[in-house]
Amino acid sequence: MADRPTEMVGPVLTRWRNKRLQTWLAYIPGISLPPILMTPPTPQNKVFLLLLAFVTIAFGAILWQFHGAVFWGVILAILFAPLHRKLLRRMPRRRNLAALCTLGLCLIVVILPMTAITVSLAQEATVIYERMRSGQLNFGLYLQQVIAALPTWAANLLDRLNLTTVGELQQKFSSVAVQASQFVATQALSIGQNTLQFIVSFGIMLYLLFFLLRDGSSLALRIGQATPLDETHKRQLVSKFTTVIRATVKGNIVVAASQGALGGLIFWILGIQGPVLWGVSMAFLSLLPAVGAGLIWVPVAIYFLATGAVWQGVVLTAFGVGVIGLVDNVLRPILVGKDTKMPDYVVLISTLGGMALFGLTGFVIGPVIAALFIASWDLFSPSVSTESA
Repeated sequence: MADRPTEMVGPVLTRWRNKRLQTWLAYIPGISLPPILMTPPTPQNKVFLLLLAFVTIAFGAILWQFHGAVFWGVILAILFAPLHRKLLRRMPRRRNLAALCTLGLCLIVVILPMTAITVSLAQEATVIYERMRSGQLNFGLYLQQVIAALPTWAANLLDRLNLTTVGELQQKFSSVAVQASQFVATQALSIGQNTLQFIVSFGIMLYLLFFLLRDGSSLALRIGQATPLDETHKRQLVSKFTTVIRATVKGNIVVAASQGALGGLIFWILGIQGPVLWGVSMAFLSLLPAVGAGLIWVPVAIYFLATGAVWQGVVLTAFGVGVIGLVDNVLRPILVGKDTKMPDYVVLISTLGGMALFGLTGFVIGPVIAALFIASWDLFSPSVSTESA
């Protein structure tokens, strides 16, 4: 009889836990946990859950070694899924051929141009870095020429700000320029130096992309079956996620590529050295709200105007304001739309945080994670407010 209260503690705690869990889950309509989590714990259940957690973590660690290839494979599959479905309707019994055709178009439209740009970027970054290190290219001298051409009021302002020591400014400006060019050259050349790793990752991405295009529907169905949501919430979640991913990636990449291409084109027309390098720099900086690509072309336009190259400065300023600056205002609302557009501060923080955590691919991973975070809470919030009412 003394052991009877002790024997009753386990079932009582289990019922209390399940009741509390069901109470919390009630705030999320449509969600239900698997039966194994809602039944009294047994040794078999515990072993299974431990095994499930272990193999999931182990598989995630394996995938993490090629997280960039896996990420881009998934993103490209989501972006090109509508095209693949159109091809599949024309050849319903040739799934492999439809996937191969979609993969070929993806190579021609996205992958091969990006490879060519990367090669040109590595070459230009290396040349500019070597010229700066040897002294043939001195950005500090350009800064000195700009300061010398400033009007009196601007010189007086620099004097009040204790920025009249041209030597210090020149040294700092040159140091920053050298470090920036060295970083770009190092990042671009690292792909060529790690040739084997790049080839393996590239092959994994293409291989994964093919099977995601071919078997993506069945894979999504299996993932949906394992998700503890009812069918309505599953459809809403999948629809919201795919819409947000496509809109965010298309909005960021297309706008960045457009501004970078236009900036590189005008730099090439004006005879500025390294148009591909500056174009890629403007593409990355275009992800930053408000300033964006202007961080590159505005100083160059100021230099032209200050050193007497008036027509180059006027052309670059007009092109930057009237063409490059309007791309974001015109293309982004079309590609992203009002419903999926994130606040500028979220774009800035997620872009910088993504690049700090994942490297160069983080400029896409960061905004995608932020967009999915917002989309998840958007789906959750109406449910909470509805239940509370």
